Amino acid sequence: MPTFEAHSRFTADHHRLTPEQRRLFRRAVAAFVDDLRIGGPFRAGLRIKGVRRAPGVFELTWDGNGRATWSYGPQIVPGEQHIVWRRIGTHSILTGP
Repeated sequence: MPTFEAHSRFTADHHRLTPEQRRLFRRAVAAFVDDLRIGGPFRAGLRIKGVRRAPGVFELTWDGNGRATWSYGPQIVPGEQHIVWRRIGTHSILTGP
């Protein structure tokens, strides 16, 4: 099971989401974690890509305009990916991923 941490900006962004946005994010994360467990590639529906001008930062997109940015962190559990959640919201979060 991958490990994770969340930046304080992610936590603040997450609190501003509507309940429906949170539900859709949880569903996308379940698919994201499944893909991490099997070693990828990520399914096309998650639309994962690198963030331009932010090396090592990736964007996960769901439900049209829902987005979260993340990066890989140092492994905490040997053999398991560690994810650092950075921002969550709409396309506007890409100004400071």
